[in-house]
Amino acid sequence: MDTQVTTKFKIHKPTNEVFEAIVDPEKIGNFWFSSSSERWEQGKSVILRYDEYEAEGTIHVLEVEENKKIMFSWGGESDEETVVTITLKELGNASTIIEVNESGFNEDDPEIVNKMLGQKEGWVYMLTCLKGYLENDVSNLRASLIH
Repeated sequence: MDTQVTTKFKIHKPTNEVFEAIVDPEKIGNFWFSSSSERWEQGKSVILRYDEYEAEGTIHVLEVEENKKIMFSWGGESDEETVVTITLKELGNASTIIEVNESGFNEDDPEIVNKMLGQKEGWVYMLTCLKGYLENDVSNLRASLIH
């Protein structure tokens, strides 16, 4: 079984703007988490907060290639660690294809299909919020997905 989910979006902004929206703790609260403890850099552990859900988690930034790639792991504290790879590809018209791939789901988990569908739904939503923020300066879409 292929235990990964992939989501791709086209965002009408240059890759450096898309990259900075994710790694810059001042910007992430406009579309994804409430806050990020620091800039995402290779080798760092970053605490992400969702104030609306009174939740926080730590990601471990495994690799960063400026304006091209961000790779991190998360979920290790719950024994369900997965690896997320975000890749950015610049198109000729100041647009970016952003691809999010999350892998490492436990194939023996009886809930694997529901978990993978939930993650896919979450990534589609996060990228929708990112697109709204970067293209239209809409910063109130995040934290509205209800399960």
